[in-house]
Amino acid sequence: MLIGTPIFKYNPERPFRDEPDLYLQFWGKEKCAPGHAVGPGVKEVYKIHFIHQGKGLVRIGEREYTLSAGQAFLIYPHYLTYYEADREEPWVYSWVGFYGAQALPILARTGLTPEMPVFPMDMQLMPGLYEKLTDIQSDEISCGLRLQAALYELMSSIMGAIPLEAREDYRPTKQDTYVHQSMEFIHSHYGEDLSVQQLASALGLDRKYLSVIFKNALGVPPQQYLLQYRMDKARELLGKGKYTVGEVARSVGYPDALQFSKMFKKISGVSPKNFKPF
Repeated sequence: MLIGTPIFKYNPERPFRDEPDLYLQFWGKEKCAPGHAVGPGVKEVYKIHFIHQGKGLVRIGEREYTLSAGQAFLIYPHYLTYYEADREEPWVYSWVGFYGAQALPILARTGLTPEMPVFPMDMQLMPGLYEKLTDIQSDEISCGLRLQAALYELMSSIMGAIPLEAREDYRPTKQDTYVHQSMEFIHSHYGEDLSVQQLASALGLDRKYLSVIFKNALGVPPQQYLLQYRMDKARELLGKGKYTVGEVARSVGYPDALQFSKMFKKISGVSPKNFKPF
C-alpha cells in the first residue's frame, strides 16, 4: 500500500428501498502520510475508522482524543469532526460508511455517543474487515446480501466491544497495540517469506514475548495465525477458478507449490486441485 494513496470501495448494489434499515455504502483503507488531516467537516453518513498501525488525533466538537493501533472511532452524521495522522508515527486505518433507519437505535444500545466515539477493536472481525468486504465485492451472485450480513456482524461486535454501561474513554494496553500491529503486518505481508522472528523484529519486540501476548489475545500463536490466514486466502483464490496451484502458492507466500499443496491438504483435508468452494 502506497503512503498517502487511499483505497476506496463502494457497494455495487443499491439499497432495496429509499430508507433501508441498515446499508453499507462504502469502505476503504489508507496508509496516511505524516500529518495528513481530514476536516474540519461533517459527514452525511456514519463512518467508523479502525486504526491498525501508528497513531493520530481526533477532534469532535470541543473534545480531542489521541488514538493508536487497536482503537476505533465513530463519526456521527452532521457532527463537525477533524482528524490528523501523527507526524512521527502516522496511522494506517481502514473505514466503513453506512446509514439507515436502524443505525441510531442500534448504536444507542452501545456505550458510544457523538461526544464519546472511541471504542476498542475486537481481535476477530475488525482487523481484517476491509479485506473481508473487498473479497465479498467480487461475489457477483450474493454480494449485496453478504455485505449486509457483514455490517450486521460489525454492529454486533461493537455492542460486545463497548456495551451501554461502559461509557468511558478506552485506552488500549501496550499488549493490545502490539497484537493489532502484528495482525496488520501479517495481513500486509502474508504473501512474502515471513517468519515470527521477522515479525517481532519489525515491531521491535522479543520473539518469545510477542508469541506469548499474541496467543493470550487470540488463542493461537502468530505462526499458526499466519498459516491459517494464508490458507484462508488460498481458498479464496482457488474458489475464483482463475489461477493455477502454483500461482496461488506464490501469492500466499509459498515459492514451492508442492510444499503448499501438502500444507493445504493438511489444513483443509483436500488437495488444492480438488478443492471446491461451498
